Amino acid sequence: MTSEWSPGTLSLTRRFHLAVRRIRGFDARRPLVWDLLLTGVLALAALADLIGARWKLTAHGTDVPGWLPWLVSAGFVLPAAWRRRRPLAVMCVLAVPGFVDSWTGIALEAGAIRMAVLYGVAVRRPWPELVWASALAAAQITVSAVRWPEGDFERQLVPYLMTCAVMVLAGIAVRTRRDYTASLLERARQLEVERDQQARLATAAERARIAREMHDIIGHHLSVITGLADGGSYAARKNPERATQALEAIGDTSREALGELRKLLGMLRDATADLAPQPALADLGQLLGRVREAGLPVRVTTSGRGGELSPGLQLAVYRIVQEALTNTLKHAGPGARAEVTIGYAPHGVDLGITDTAGSGTTSGSPDGPDGGQGIPGMRQRAALYGGTLDAGPLPSGGWRVHVHLPAERSGQQ
Repeated sequence: MTSEWSPGTLSLTRRFHLAVRRIRGFDARRPLVWDLLLTGVLALAALADLIGARWKLTAHGTDVPGWLPWLVSAGFVLPAAWRRRRPLAVMCVLAVPGFVDSWTGIALEAGAIRMAVLYGVAVRRPWPELVWASALAAAQITVSAVRWPEGDFERQLVPYLMTCAVMVLAGIAVRTRRDYTASLLERARQLEVERDQQARLATAAERARIAREMHDIIGHHLSVITGLADGGSYAARKNPERATQALEAIGDTSREALGELRKLLGMLRDATADLAPQPALADLGQLLGRVREAGLPVRVTTSGRGGELSPGLQLAVYRIVQEALTNTLKHAGPGARAEVTIGYAPHGVDLGITDTAGSGTTSGSPDGPDGGQGIPGMRQRAALYGGTLDAGPLPSGGWRVHVHLPAERSGQQ
C-alpha cells in the first residue's frame, strides 16, 4: 500500500512541508550545526564585502585603518553562532561593532545580522527585553544618520526604523502562532487525559454496579436456599411432604438465580443481546413468596401507586427490599418476623423494612463481625438516585431500615 507521504503521491506543497519538517527535526536534534552553518554563510558574505575593499562603494567614510573593517566584520559575524540561544546577549555584544560601524561610517553589509538577532529576541524573549533590543538597534541607526547626514534626515532614518519594525512584527507573529499551536497541543493532551480519566471512572462505576447486582442476586438466593434447606431437613423427620416441597422450592430458587446470573453475564458479553428485563415492582410478590417459603414471615403494607416510576428506580426499590430481607434471613435468627412498608407519593418513594430479633440474637444487623456489605450496598444504590438511607437497631430488638428515593419518572432523563 502506498504511504500518504510517499514521493509518488505528494503534491508540491506537501513536499515543501515535508522538507521543512525534516529540516526542523534536524535543527531540533543538532541546533549547533545549523547555527555554525549560518555563521559560515555570513562569514562568506562578509569576506565578499571585504575582499577588494568593496565595502568602500557603500561606505560613508573610507578614511579608516585597513584592519578596522576586518575587525568590525568579525565582531558582527562571530557572535551569530549564539543568536538563538542568547539573543539579547548577542544583541548587546553586536552593539559594540555596531556603534563603531555607525560612527566611522564603514556601513558594512555584515551589520544586517542585527536585524536577524532582533527577530530572534521578538520570537524567544519577554517583552521588556524586546523593548531594550529594539531601542539598541534604533540607537545604532540614529548614530549613523546623525554622524553621516546625507540629504533628508527622515529619508535616511525612517527606512532603517521601518526595517526594525518589520522584523519585530514578524517575530511577534511567529511567536503568537507558536504559542497558539502549543496551547492547542496542550489542550489536546488535557482532553486525552480527561478522556482516559472518564473511561476509568466509567469502568469503576460499571464494576461497582455489577458487584452490587452480583451481591444482591447471589446473596439473596443463597440465603433463601439455606433457609429452605434448614427447614426441609427439619421437616424430613416429621413431614416428608413438606421436605419435598422445600426441595422443589430450592430447585426453583436455584434456577431463578442461574437465570438472573446468565442475564447479567450475557449483558457483559454482548451489550446488544436480547435480554429479559430486570426485576421491577411487579416482581415483589414473587420475591416475598420466596422469603416466606424460606421461613421468614413478612407483612407488606403499600400506599399509593408506583407504576409510573422509571425502570431504574423500580429496580432500586426491588433490590433494596431484597437486600434488607436477605439480611434478616441471615442475621435475625429463627423466629424473626419482618414488615415492609412502601409509600408511593409524587415526591418519591419511602421504604421501611423492620424485623424482630429471633431467638439467639439481638439484632438483624447486616454489618456484624462477618464484615457484611448489606448497609453500604443499599446506601450506594439509594445514592445513585439521590436518595437517603437510615439504618439501625430498634430499642426492643431487631433492625430497621428506612429509605427515601426522590421521584424519577420514566419520561425523565
